[in-house]
Amino acid sequence: MTPTWIRGRRLRTSFPATDTGTAEPGHRIPVAVHTPDPISRAGVLSQLRPHPTVEVLDDPGARAGAVAVLIADVLDETTFSRLRRLVRNDGARAVLVVGQIREAELLAVIECGVGAIVWRHEATAHRLLQAVLAASRGDGDLPADLLGRLINQVGSLQRSTAGQPGTPRSGLAPREIDVLRLVAEGMDTGEIASKLSYSERTVKNVMHGLTTRLHLRNRAHAVAYALREGYI
Repeated sequence: MTPTWIRGRRLRTSFPATDTGTAEPGHRIPVAVHTPDPISRAGVLSQLRPHPTVEVLDDPGARAGAVAVLIADVLDETTFSRLRRLVRNDGARAVLVVGQIREAELLAVIECGVGAIVWRHEATAHRLLQAVLAASRGDGDLPADLLGRLINQVGSLQRSTAGQPGTPRSGLAPREIDVLRLVAEGMDTGEIASKLSYSERTVKNVMHGLTTRLHLRNRAHAVAYALREGYI
């Protein structure tokens, strides 16, 4: 996997690192596909259905714990409304496959609760499966160029609000900062546990406690928060 350097950070091509292996034995990931046209839907179904750990749902309606794959050329208010409904109302874990994202839209997408983003021109069967697996685990999976843009955008927001009276800042424990810093560097749960000499359960508990306390939707949102607040 080729590393990317952005502002002195060594980033992997996905965030955090994901694998394309199978899910837990006997577990199939329910996936609902939302597309603007039948041709796109047929293409996504043909790529995901052959994998034994994926259960493609015939009805794209709400199902708790499902991964929702949403296809869009560009982001408009209809797409944002659908993303918010899928994540906040239906409890889905969203994978966004999109043609382009404008600078002003990126943070809004993360704050909608989208943890995995795939460029349409890169949406091979392998890449879609990687994003679905990451979303099902609650991990993030962003293209390296988007991660760089997110870091730059949040850094600008941080500088613009620095020193302003009344700017909210919630405290993070040192080990929460340590975990988030490694998540931002592209490490998965096992790698973080090894690096910090924690168990994987401890790492998961740290992330769960952090995201629950601060009402953050996933790892990508947590890293965006930590960058914005100047913790990492």
